[in-house]
Amino acid sequence: MGLVLKKLGQHAVAVGLSAALLASCLSAGASELMRFPASANPSVFAAQQTMVEAWTIVGEVFVDARFAGHNWDHELTEGLNAAYTADSGDVAYREIGHMLSKLGDPFTRVVPAREYADFRVSSDGEVQGVGLLIAQEPSSGRLMVLAPIRGGPADKAGVLPGDEVVSIDGQATVGWNGDQAAQLLRGRSGSSVVVRLARRTEAVPGVPARPEPPLPKLEYRQVQLQRERLELSPVFSTAMQHGDHMTGYIRLVNFSQKAAPEMRHAIADLQGRGCDSFILDLRNNPGGLVRAGLDIARLWLPGEAAILTVEGRDVAGTAAVLQRVVLEAGSAMTTAPLAVLVNGGSASASEILAGALHDNHRATLIGDQTFGKGKIQSVFELEDGSALFVTVAKYRTPNLTDIDHEGLHPDESCSPLGISTGPGAVPMTEDAVEGMGSRLAMDSCVLTAENFLDKQLGISTVTTDEHEQLSKTILVGKEQQVWDKGHTLQVHS
Repeated sequence: MGLVLKKLGQHAVAVGLSAALLASCLSAGASELMRFPASANPSVFAAQQTMVEAWTIVGEVFVDARFAGHNWDHELTEGLNAAYTADSGDVAYREIGHMLSKLGDPFTRVVPAREYADFRVSSDGEVQGVGLLIAQEPSSGRLMVLAPIRGGPADKAGVLPGDEVVSIDGQATVGWNGDQAAQLLRGRSGSSVVVRLARRTEAVPGVPARPEPPLPKLEYRQVQLQRERLELSPVFSTAMQHGDHMTGYIRLVNFSQKAAPEMRHAIADLQGRGCDSFILDLRNNPGGLVRAGLDIARLWLPGEAAILTVEGRDVAGTAAVLQRVVLEAGSAMTTAPLAVLVNGGSASASEILAGALHDNHRATLIGDQTFGKGKIQSVFELEDGSALFVTVAKYRTPNLTDIDHEGLHPDESCSPLGISTGPGAVPMTEDAVEGMGSRLAMDSCVLTAENFLDKQLGISTVTTDEHEQLSKTILVGKEQQVWDKGHTLQVHS
């Protein structure tokens, strides 16, 4: 039994499994044939097919036409032969990653189907399910509810933060991780799932003279939840009164398909509240869809502004070329002073947006050096449900600053006016939103940005002592559901 590949230019197509088919290909006058042993083990053979599929795509679009100095045909030969001798599909599948590692690019990789489903949730900005954010408690291993998504099925059923997920559709969750729970909680909109919950209350007080920890009381309840299509917005915004003027604060946690329209809505809402300056918080934003980054840049940048310079392969696929990406003629939503907050967790599309706003003299960058991911990936869905992420280009800022491995260096660091809290946790409830306001009031980077914006507006800056006396009012604007990448959260639905 053999696996036959017919090469047409850079393409390779699996055309058969038998010697008879090989002969027919030869008689057809194919320019080049590659023949490999095909495993009789179905799962191993499936891995071989996926390897060929990945190898073909990389050969066509990978940013480095020299494949890091490796003979790409030879790498396929080695990979397929190694997979053929594997004793299981999982072992054979790992050979795909081994082949891709020869490229020296950690961002070019095969992502299993389950992990790809999570990626789709974060990039599409929606999921079909019951609307629960849960995580495994490290000390006990229990699956705990961090928060229900506001307005979702779980929220309507009265599920609260701190509830333990005991079972799903009758299956005990002991020892489960978030991925396992996700497989049962997600599903087609309109279908139902039964979730058993345990709620711990502290109803037995200790003796005042001899303090004792209260004994937890367990209350069990079972709810049947009907799955719905849920939207996960990546934007949180609020208006902050600073002295006698208003500053609009917008936090963007990822660049999903919903990022640009939600950002547009947030800007319009804050303008309506009288904000005369803005803070765009990109801290701990790992990136996402480049298209979303370009659309958001349009909201802040007027005219035909340059966004980035891309280095990719030419049409023939043999040489590197530089291309300048420029916005089409248009107008920005606002020209009010803007500060952008970044840190070591700001990567990829975050760096594209921050670099564009900076190089076009539209914003000042405040915070810490960014991550330094100057590469763009395309995502290809494979036949087995997994996905191949391939680096197809490298990019620089409009002023040709090389971001890869270097990152962006802010114009100002965060002065010690408060505590460096970072973007904070997920504001899922009214109390959480109020808590977000308190954190922003003490966030050293936010305070630094406000003082910078004061200078832009010609307002006297606030000293550390004065700030302690300053009554700061947080006006809750648009409370959105967000996915905090700084926590081990799983979006389950």
